[in-house]
Amino acid sequence: DPSFMEEKLSPYKCDGNEAIHFKLVRTASDVTNDNTTFHPEMTHQIFGDSEAIFGYKDLKVEVYYSAARLNTYVNMHFSDKVSPQKFDGVLADDVIKQVADHMPPGFHSNLDEFIALLHKDASFKPFGELKHSYTVTKDGNVRQFEIYQTGIDTPGFREYHERLQTFLLYYVDAASFIDVDDDRWQFFLCFEKYKSNGNPMYAVAGYMTVYNYYAYPDSIRPRVSQMLVLPPFQRQGHGSQMLQTFYNGCYNRNDIRDITVEDPSENFQKMRDFVDAGNCMKLKEFQPERLLEGFSDDMEWAARHKLKINKRQARQVYEILRLKATDMNNPEQAKAYRIDIKKRLNIPFQKNGKDFNKISKTLSDDELSATLQIPKEQRLAYLENTYKEITDSYLKIIEKLAIS
Repeated sequence: DPSFMEEKLSPYKCDGNEAIHFKLVRTASDVTNDNTTFHPEMTHQIFGDSEAIFGYKDLKVEVYYSAARLNTYVNMHFSDKVSPQKFDGVLADDVIKQVADHMPPGFHSNLDEFIALLHKDASFKPFGELKHSYTVTKDGNVRQFEIYQTGIDTPGFREYHERLQTFLLYYVDAASFIDVDDDRWQFFLCFEKYKSNGNPMYAVAGYMTVYNYYAYPDSIRPRVSQMLVLPPFQRQGHGSQMLQTFYNGCYNRNDIRDITVEDPSENFQKMRDFVDAGNCMKLKEFQPERLLEGFSDDMEWAARHKLKINKRQARQVYEILRLKATDMNNPEQAKAYRIDIKKRLNIPFQKNGKDFNKISKTLSDDELSATLQIPKEQRLAYLENTYKEITDSYLKIIEKLAIS
């Protein structure tokens, strides 16, 4: 009876996101400390769409990394396992193989061996060149961080990057491993620098990859490809620090036309808006009295030439900063702002044919597909809803700008 079998097997199903326990281990005591554990955000890239692991009760899959060198340990524990004898030929998932298939070879499955190698982290030095250092104060503790820039040819970095990028599958949707043999990749790595027995030590906190595309005739257009801040370090501003560090290296380069981002996630786009808006606020072209007059060629020019921000992003930043400069209690100012945004959102309804390409550059894919399928009577509701969503997200960025 299939339903009886299903009932019998249901206790042997578990959620991959809960089963996997990550740690970034600094000392042997971290191994037994539950507070150092964190979990994946997603496991469908490992275990399939349902993110389920089958065949075990109380499954715990341990994936531990030494905090500096990323030496890796993988093992699993469970209280019971499905066997073909007991369950009519049914096999349990080969979890270790599924996890290991996405890892470089050479990880440990013996915990004592892994712990015995932790001392090697003391001699770890970050790859590449120190570009920026800063502190983060959390719960009264001042913590120090450093950002390094490197290419793939730095000795030892290729192997290091292979270990580091395994995290992408658990935190970035549709993540792909990059072809590191291409020397147009640049890497920005963020480390916490701390002291242990008086010695300076490093723990990796996150990283970002940038690809330098060629732009005719003699420029490049760097594209931010991937960014990951590891969960123990999230919500501390490290993403913004990495992005700004990369930007700082671009400003004085005449060969860089503008900066783009590959398929940004919603969180990345918010962070980018925050960083770009903060930088544009310092330009005379983006001062409040000018913002209230509308988006101008001067703004576009200044954003691109001074900050390497492309046109679509410059327009977005203008909308954020204009909202910041608008007195929403002043009916005229509020109305002018609303009309300005809705005019942009309304463009696809007004145009067709050869102007379509121009439009598609100012709208995101979601906005575009939404506008193309809407009968006239729904259009006003669409504009109103979208306007509200956009301004809500802008207000969060404005709040953050006020604090920083």
